[in-house]
Amino acid sequence: MEPVRLGLAGYGFGGRYFHAPLITSAQNCELVAVVTSSPDRQALVGQDHPGIPTVTTLAELLNRGAEAVVICTPASTHTGLTEQALRLGLAVVSDKPFALDAAAARGTVELAEQLGLALSPYQNRRWDSDFRTVRKLADDGALGAITRFESRFERYAPQAGPPASGGGTLLDFGSHLVDQALVLLGPVAAVYAELRIRDSGLDDDIFLALTHLSGAQSHLSGGWRQFAPGPRYRVSGTEATFILDHGDTQEDRLVAGQTPASHADAWGQEPASSRGLLYRGSGSQEVPAQRGAWDVFYPAFADAVRGAGALPVEPRDAVATALVLDAAKISAATGSVVAPSIA
Repeated sequence: MEPVRLGLAGYGFGGRYFHAPLITSAQNCELVAVVTSSPDRQALVGQDHPGIPTVTTLAELLNRGAEAVVICTPASTHTGLTEQALRLGLAVVSDKPFALDAAAARGTVELAEQLGLALSPYQNRRWDSDFRTVRKLADDGALGAITRFESRFERYAPQAGPPASGGGTLLDFGSHLVDQALVLLGPVAAVYAELRIRDSGLDDDIFLALTHLSGAQSHLSGGWRQFAPGPRYRVSGTEATFILDHGDTQEDRLVAGQTPASHADAWGQEPASSRGLLYRGSGSQEVPAQRGAWDVFYPAFADAVRGAGALPVEPRDAVATALVLDAAKISAATGSVVAPSIA
């Protein structure tokens, strides 16, 4: 199969460290150009990927032979750029948040369906080593029926965030936290949320309590100014509880210049210190981490563009996530429990 020719729109932190290295590491993908009008970022593209040209508009990607584009620009631009790309005939990967609200998300998904083009939200955290470990325990029945899923993206980086480009912590970290909860436990019946507005005007220090249709609960937390971050996961079930303190390290590796291409089979392997503990009341046992697998997203997307496989993330999943986040905004503003609208 000929490699799918992709453009990359945006070369900030996400474009530079998350998307470009993973695209260029995928054998069935070819990065043909980067869309950026910033001279500084154009220089970075030349430094990081010699020979890859930069352009200033999505339309120019067509002249470079692009078949698809990855949108990793500031959150407020995702809907407009994704829909512009679709109308140009390009398949699209859109970074999180997929849209600022569910109505916009639904409109974009319906446009892609009308045009018959591949569209996938970039929910790479489904392939975190830690979440893959939780899913394996759930699939193997080691936890029994899950009753509570506690998940955190907490950092102490007061100077770094929440970054304006992410649209606030609820849309930024919350997009991943909610997506994982939906993947693990299914649709949500009720949402309660709390958040804090920082001096920047952006929300942070978020907490969401989700009641799933199954009766299970998800308690999700995210923030950039947490002096003592809690464990990445505590997952309780009818048979056992799993606790994992340290999360996936693929982001750290990409920022350090490592890639799936440079590390082959070693990519995503976590150190022994990252093992979690499975408690059954009378004692505990170590659980080795599953391999982190961010490297599977772009090969799967390329297969979908060629009609040879399913999308790595279905676009309707982004609508479901946005509905929960919309309900969280209302809950935080009113102090009430909110039922998400129907997707």
